[in-house]
Amino acid sequence: MFAIIKTGGKQYKVAANDRIAVMALPGEPGERVVFEDVLMLAPGEGLAIGAPALPGQRVAAEIIEQTRAPKVIAFKKRRRKNSKRKRGHRQALTLVRITEIGMAGNAG
Repeated sequence: MFAIIKTGGKQYKVAANDRIAVMALPGEPGERVVFEDVLMLAPGEGLAIGAPALPGQRVAAEIIEQTRAPKVIAFKKRRRKNSKRKRGHRQALTLVRITEIGMAGNAG
């Protein structure tokens, strides 16, 4: 069984016990989070596709760690103008482990 969820403006294909890095979510390690935006659900046979989301479906996860992505350098240079700019950025991420995929009563 797998599902496609939406969080932080991105979509993720998840199954039970998967570990994924999503945009920063509030919470401490060990806390439980529930993703309400389930776009697609594949329970073995068949397929359920939402328009845009499936009502009554949830995916539960546990926060593993609050971390940051590797640094991305944005370097801009204007040739022959003696002008350059270097900026760095590290995106805040949350590592989560998917615990349950299912109905609102089961996963929430």
